[in-house]
Amino acid sequence: MAPAKRRNVSLAETAEKSVKKAKIDLNAKVEIILESRKNANDVFDILEALESEKEKDVGSAVNACSKLFCTLLEKKELFLGKLPGEEEAVSGESSAEEKYQMFMRHRYNSCVELLLEHLSHDLHGVQETALCCLMKFAAAEGKHPLEDLDWTEHYSFPRELLQSVVDRLLSKTTDNSLLISRFQEFLEMEDVRYYVMSSIRENVGKVMDKNKGALLPIFQNNVFTLMSNISIPSQESELTNFMVQQEDKHEDWKAAKLNEHKRVFERMWLGFLKYKLPSNMYKKILVILHDSILPHMSKPTLMIDFLTAAYEVGGAISLLALNGLFVLIHQHNLDYPDFYKKLYNLLEPSVFHVKYRARFFHLANLFLSSSHLPVYLVAAFAKRLARLALTAPPTALLIVLPFIYNLIRRHPSCRVLIHKPTTEGEVLEDPYLMDEEDPVQCRALESSLWEIKTLQKHYHPDVAKAAMAINTPLSGKEDDIDEVLEITTHELMERDLKKSQIKNIPLEFEIATELLKGGGNVLGQHFCLD
Repeated sequence: MAPAKRRNVSLAETAEKSVKKAKIDLNAKVEIILESRKNANDVFDILEALESEKEKDVGSAVNACSKLFCTLLEKKELFLGKLPGEEEAVSGESSAEEKYQMFMRHRYNSCVELLLEHLSHDLHGVQETALCCLMKFAAAEGKHPLEDLDWTEHYSFPRELLQSVVDRLLSKTTDNSLLISRFQEFLEMEDVRYYVMSSIRENVGKVMDKNKGALLPIFQNNVFTLMSNISIPSQESELTNFMVQQEDKHEDWKAAKLNEHKRVFERMWLGFLKYKLPSNMYKKILVILHDSILPHMSKPTLMIDFLTAAYEVGGAISLLALNGLFVLIHQHNLDYPDFYKKLYNLLEPSVFHVKYRARFFHLANLFLSSSHLPVYLVAAFAKRLARLALTAPPTALLIVLPFIYNLIRRHPSCRVLIHKPTTEGEVLEDPYLMDEEDPVQCRALESSLWEIKTLQKHYHPDVAKAAMAINTPLSGKEDDIDEVLEITTHELMERDLKKSQIKNIPLEFEIATELLKGGGNVLGQHFCLD
């Protein structure tokens, strides 16, 4: 057994030495190529290593390519302008200098293609290494452009290379969420972010139109992941981190203007949202819409169609659409017909059990805070909530009861729901129409809040205590419902368990000091120890 163990150790050492040797060989080849143009053909060995199936070999090859081509770009030894085909370059009348530059430019293009393919590699380590190398090339191309233009009149940026990277990130078959999260650090550079947004819009339009707007869940998820990682600065003075500097004409560059960033950001999102999306993605978008998308748009009102369509869907999607509609109504004067009718119809038993319950009641409280709302409308909301409260869990009831009390405080005319005169012995039928969708026709003002009276017999003491508040005149100060919006059943139970218990329970007026004495000596009169 001992020789076998030595063999295994020696094999491991040999493999490690071969990896180190390969790395040294590639680095040596880079030095040789850069030292003399006679060794230009050695670049094929580096590109061959780039196609290896071993992660370590690919990593070494990527580092070698990065060093080689970044140096050639810096030395301006790659052909500038429109690149002729390889056969034309060899057979043409170009000088030896130009032929060398064309040759190395073709090798550079081959390297970029291989790196782009590695963005779809099975191993994340290879993907990440290839992505970082491509962005190094992008930075080098930005400083030393490969286009033969008058750069005093044009802005230098490697748009084609960046577009290719974005196209690979937005795969239709592979979930690239992990790789996109690695790409996020490059989005912190203003010019990269600006051109990535343009590339996303172009890519989405091309892919979705080709598929005639059909659902592409993986592709659309990649697009959303990439777009949701983009954040726009709030002030133009914050636009300071650029991958490529434009020197004298930097201030006139669109990528250096905040309004241009907002415009491209807006077009990117609108271009994505105009196509049909998976239902779970609507929820993801609506969750971040009010604080991560609308504030960065130059014209937030362009989202009206999307939000109103989402608001009409019903269920959790409608609840989430409330946030965006709130921003548009209060900050951009959106006039939404039948808004309160739709809000009224969102009050269903399921609203107490959805994930976004706290957000919904917070927004509903804001929408119903105006003292100018008609009495019939406020009464309809109070009555519907009271009816739903009969089957609601305790955690929801601790929100609903203060919510109803606040509505009555804001609108004293609704007190008629509490002080409804009755005739003794008369059997009353509640005139309120629970199934009526229009709050105008539900006849809430003809009814009363008898449901709250019923809740005074609730099994949970906190709910019963809250329901008892209606027996006395309500104070002028509103209840703060924000304190109970996030409360859970577990927290409610923990709170009940931590309540201090009475330790001494009085059982006798006079404390007994001995077995048959005390308490008026009643026991001593009837019993003895003999």
